[in-house]
Amino acid sequence: MKKIFYLFIITLAILSCISCFAFENGDLQYWLTTSMDAKINNSWKMKADNELRFGDSAGTLYYEHVDLGLTYSGLAKWLDVGGNYRLVYEKKGKSWFYENRPHINVTLKGSVYDFKLSNRNRLEYRDKETGKDGWRYRNKTAIKYPIKTEHFNITPYIADEVFADFIVCEISENRLYGGVEFKAMDHLYLDIYYMWKANRKNNVWTNANVIGTQIKLSF
Repeated sequence: MKKIFYLFIITLAILSCISCFAFENGDLQYWLTTSMDAKINNSWKMKADNELRFGDSAGTLYYEHVDLGLTYSGLAKWLDVGGNYRLVYEKKGKSWFYENRPHINVTLKGSVYDFKLSNRNRLEYRDKETGKDGWRYRNKTAIKYPIKTEHFNITPYIADEVFADFIVCEISENRLYGGVEFKAMDHLYLDIYYMWKANRKNNVWTNANVIGTQIKLSF
């Protein structure tokens, strides 16, 4: 357990250094996700998560969501399908606005040698309190490499997610991840990552550097 804790601290320090080098090119943010999933049976799983995002040098809360969903994996070993509902609150200026965001997910998964591969396809409808409603497609590809020893179990990974916004008919966002997942104790998993996030608006790209942590209970 001590080795896992030390590994967590070292990884956080490394990722923090990466973000410091990149900070001049964009905002430094911190994202915190807490989640829980549980198997209903061999084919169905339910999941709930909450995410907080802090911007402006990680000092201001500007975003929160709650997401609830069900996933079915009984069609094939290489396929997961699911449906979710997400309620988003985001701060714009001095005011908070909500967004209802139901989404469906189709995830292809497999392995090549010891590498675990996945490709998640998400179609979401954005019902906004303010602004134009519409659809958005998100594609996330991830490559993971589990490392198991006598004393610890960790999984480094890289991932990339592309956002296609049908409202404005353009690629509106890209997220590039690098992180590590590990099991802290029975049913408790931790994920720490660095993300480079690029957003497009009015044909102008801006970027942010995100340090993220996820705490997950799994049953």
